Amino acid sequence: MRPSSTLIALVLISAAVTVFTSVWWRDMSYLLLLMWLAIAALTVADLVISNLAGRMTIDFDLPPQGFVGHTTAFTVGVRPQKGVLPQKIEIRLDLAPELVVDEIRWLNPASGAGEGEVKSSLDLHLIRRGRYAVNELWLKWPSRLKLLEIIARMPVGKEIAVQPDISPVLSGAIKTQILPLEAGQKDLRLRGEGSEFHQLREFASGMDPRSIDWKRSARMRSLVVREMRAERNHQIILCVDSGRLMGEQLAGFTKLDRAINAALAMCWGAGLAGDLVGFYSFDSRPRLFVPALPGRAAFPRLQTVCAGLRYETQETNHTLGLTHLSGRLKRRSLVVIFSDFVDAITAELMIENIQVLARHHFVVYVALRDPLLAKLIEPEDTTLDAVARSVAARQILHERRAVMEKLARLGVLCLDSTPEALTSDLIARYIEIKSREMI
Repeated sequence: MRPSSTLIALVLISAAVTVFTSVWWRDMSYLLLLMWLAIAALTVADLVISNLAGRMTIDFDLPPQGFVGHTTAFTVGVRPQKGVLPQKIEIRLDLAPELVVDEIRWLNPASGAGEGEVKSSLDLHLIRRGRYAVNELWLKWPSRLKLLEIIARMPVGKEIAVQPDISPVLSGAIKTQILPLEAGQKDLRLRGEGSEFHQLREFASGMDPRSIDWKRSARMRSLVVREMRAERNHQIILCVDSGRLMGEQLAGFTKLDRAINAALAMCWGAGLAGDLVGFYSFDSRPRLFVPALPGRAAFPRLQTVCAGLRYETQETNHTLGLTHLSGRLKRRSLVVIFSDFVDAITAELMIENIQVLARHHFVVYVALRDPLLAKLIEPEDTTLDAVARSVAARQILHERRAVMEKLARLGVLCLDSTPEALTSDLIARYIEIKSREMI
């Protein structure tokens, strides 16, 4: 406990009165002593009353896991053992820096049932993957006479496992996007009708006459059409760069986490479409390689692997990483590379190694564009600093565009997306690749 501002003010006023009185009326020492004894008695009485009437039972709850980029609620319940609760209680948590508390809530029993249990929750922002502990809970409330502030500390000892975000998978959003491929249908806006035979159907008005199977129509003496679908059992390798640049914060959490979330969503979508999915990560050297498995079987394994993927601080070695990957692949594959670069000069080695990989495989290069750059290009004010930032932002976007165009000329499909649209854009590109038989 500690003295409140009320008690401190009372002591200061009493001290001033004591000094003034001691100078001018020396015979008032007896009254001054009574004044100080009264203050001490009030403080002791306040402490005794608060301890007798302010005992409470505290319960707390924290979910065992959550998704990176989301918020989770730490719930606190306060229940009086006898009497009523204090008018206001301040809650503070001693927790890992990766768990950010949105705001400090106040429990106000006066607005609820003062003699019953009062609950409140604190929103924790989960900004990085891993296991993080909430160590202690601190409560502070004023005493009955407002002379003291009582502070209580309780050990919590709970952990939360922050996992990659698979909410698009759980919500069914990926299944909705991938449904045309899963059902063997085609998006009519895309070129091609697939190369794998699906079934024969009776010809109906409006169907393409070029799909009629004339030999079987002659045998059956009625027009039938061959219905085709996109070829399945392609091998897809999700290649994630976990180097220093991917640890940069973008719209709340790291590029690496954004890439992992999109990779897991594509793994699930590829499983629905009947393809095989593998995983590879690298930074200054090759890290993890998971051979391709059927997508639905690969998803839980990739989810576990991605949850343990470390945030590296070393520069990425694209030459070593992509050369190692090329040596591990024994058949033509769709290679999706999640990476980033600073400028056109530092991207030269990356471009050369992607070019080598693209000779034998179909490569999709995925980068994350910072939405802040678009705002910096057209500043609201015309100060010298704002103009300098605008010029720098234009130069960065120009160099990114040049690198993407160079990769496109090499036959690489590029996706430079915003953080919020990355997952849906990647699934849309995958559907386009499958429908056009580009692998």
